[in-house]
Amino acid sequence: MIDLFTIFSKGGIVLWCFQSTSNIFTTSVNSLIQSVILQEKTINTFEDNGAILQYKLDNEFDLVFIVAYQKILQLSYVDKFLSDIHLEFRDKYKNELSNRSFFQNFEFSKNYEYVLRKSEEWAKVQSKLPKQMRTFEESAKSKKTVASMIEKKNEDKPVKKEKKKEVNFVDESLEVKELLSNSQNGVTEDIIAVNRAKFAQKMAQKKKDGKKSPKSPKSPTQEKAGKKPRVWDLGGTTKDLQNLERTVDRPEDAKSHYTADTEIVGSMEGGIKDLEVESSDEEFEEEVEREEIKKPTSKGGMFSIFKGLVGSKNLTASDMQPALEKMRDHLIAKNVASDIAVKLCDSVATKLEGKVLGTFDSVATIVKSTLTDSLVQILSPNRRVDILRDCLESKKNGTPYVMTFCGVNGVGKSTNLSKICFWLIENNLQVLIAACDTFRAGAVEQLRTHMRHLNALHPPERHAGRQMVQLYEKGYGKDAAGIAMEAIRYARDCKMDVVLIDTAGRMQVSLLFTTTIKTLLKVNEPDLVLFVGEALVGNEAVDQLVKFNQALADYSSTTNPHLIDGIVLTKFDTIDDKVGAAISMTYITGQPIVFVGTGQTYTDLKALNVKAVVHSLMK
Repeated sequence: MIDLFTIFSKGGIVLWCFQSTSNIFTTSVNSLIQSVILQEKTINTFEDNGAILQYKLDNEFDLVFIVAYQKILQLSYVDKFLSDIHLEFRDKYKNELSNRSFFQNFEFSKNYEYVLRKSEEWAKVQSKLPKQMRTFEESAKSKKTVASMIEKKNEDKPVKKEKKKEVNFVDESLEVKELLSNSQNGVTEDIIAVNRAKFAQKMAQKKKDGKKSPKSPKSPTQEKAGKKPRVWDLGGTTKDLQNLERTVDRPEDAKSHYTADTEIVGSMEGGIKDLEVESSDEEFEEEVEREEIKKPTSKGGMFSIFKGLVGSKNLTASDMQPALEKMRDHLIAKNVASDIAVKLCDSVATKLEGKVLGTFDSVATIVKSTLTDSLVQILSPNRRVDILRDCLESKKNGTPYVMTFCGVNGVGKSTNLSKICFWLIENNLQVLIAACDTFRAGAVEQLRTHMRHLNALHPPERHAGRQMVQLYEKGYGKDAAGIAMEAIRYARDCKMDVVLIDTAGRMQVSLLFTTTIKTLLKVNEPDLVLFVGEALVGNEAVDQLVKFNQALADYSSTTNPHLIDGIVLTKFDTIDDKVGAAISMTYITGQPIVFVGTGQTYTDLKALNVKAVVHSLMK
């Protein structure tokens, strides 16, 4: 049943291993270590090459227990088997593990077979037992008290405020009914007499008015006149057409429109500057110190200072539960997706369970510091992402560097593409923008406007007669993959340095959309695929990213499809310290956040400062 079972230390020393088949599980185990254990993700089952791998950590002795079996098998006893084998191994070699004697031979075969046999027998017994119904104590009805189900006859109920009725003097019966109701409600006879007198007076006035002659028909002069055109105060005349003309289409005309922005030229030379967040490292450390030295209340005397301290004992799940629940709610409030917040707290619990803490270490402090380290590790890129260096390397080789921007509608793909384009031409790189969004009306015109603006900021005379930004477009309704292919070929023939491909967005990941993107990526093989997402959304960002990445994998005909390489996080200036979307997106894909959009101008493009963002998230 079980193909592989191995025990090794976190340092990589294999203590004991059992394998019942000739299949090689080295690749699957390495994938589990890199994708789950090192990333501190709480995933119960990990699938790889038709096999399912499950693991258990021992944080006290830094051990890892891994079991592997075929995916087609339904083994219900694996969780119990892992727990039992973990306890059996600890009890047998407790002294050796305490002394870190990892280089001796561990004879564990008989114990392994005994525990495995017991687990299989337990599974057979459990499969024969009928499914037990939920007890009354476990139901929601048991939580109700008897007092809450008794309806008292004379119990005060909320009284609805009655609206004041308007008396219709045509129907006399209504007035009589109202008078009768008033008398029943305890109204005095004097009030009733006054009301009757008023009623008689109003009826007499009504009869008097009724003797008037009926209304005469409308005279011809009262007929509705025809609709007349509205005259605007500042509407202007034909003489003002020349001054109101704004449809200029010449590069020299664009210069006069954008001369006010020339002061930003030269401000983005070199690498992208890090994002500045209000909470600095010093402020974060001072905040942690203030929490640690916060005095308890005087209730309980001088010994109450030791409450909440763990005094040299192993941490358990119950010890960490209050702190983890508070930390989970804090993360959700900072815009982290709820599922991601739960998984992060579970990973912290798994990492700390069994750890021995010092006498004066607070549970809340150690949980917060561990979670902070995990968040820094998640946001730190697993690979080098240096776009400027890669562009210069491609320029040296004589081939254009191709970047593709994709994402849903309205997140700012075209705007942030123009910001990246400005940064590239600031570093003396010639850019070709491929207008492959042939679906949205105005997409090509938007890119054309950005091209004119950028060329006005960097005119050809400043770059030896070269036009730094060009637009390759074929209109609307055309094949996006074909336009991208022609744009790359044009850039290669004209010795251009970078190609930026703008794709169409969709509110939902449809088959047509994924097929179009898949074809574009497969045919053109870009060097970098960037997903553009908003920092405003929490769970929605995760949903968009998961569907998009999964669609690229599902509809790809190759075994290794080109998925998302990095993330561009937009509208970061509108969220204050609620930066949880960055954690959610990076946790789901494992890819780094390459750029952060922080405003409306070309210079509002930053690199992610990991520590500052995490400190802003944890404050």
